[in-house]
Amino acid sequence: MASTKNFGVSTGRRIKNEKLEMAKQMRREMTYAERCFWNGVRGRKLHGLKFRRQQIIDGFIADFYCNELRLIVEIDGGVHETQKDYDKLRDRIISRNEIKVIRFSNELVVDQFDTVARRIGELRPPSPGLPGESLHRDGHNK
Repeated sequence: MASTKNFGVSTGRRIKNEKLEMAKQMRREMTYAERCFWNGVRGRKLHGLKFRRQQIIDGFIADFYCNELRLIVEIDGGVHETQKDYDKLRDRIISRNEIKVIRFSNELVVDQFDTVARRIGELRPPSPGLPGESLHRDGHNK
């Protein structure tokens, strides 16, 4: 029987080592669209938010997770056209943990990352900065 000593970051539930290994493999073998997204968000490049890749949440492996927003970002390729019911069920289960799921197509991430960045930015709470102050894409004040 597999060890379950590891805990999930967002839910505190035990995670089987097999699931952790699968997530690690998925990090090494990201799709082109996932790599594009990761390059746009890693190192807090997007609004100063920290994203994790292939995060295990409630037994599912989410493409990307931002704890500050309690947000899962899924990058959907063609396979998701054939599993819409599964995706809806998965999203409903995850949302019980007060985590929002947002989905973007591969094409949108690759061809219009600014649109993706803007939509994620719209989910941030208002900044406590001075009136009229805004943040650059890298999360720093203008």
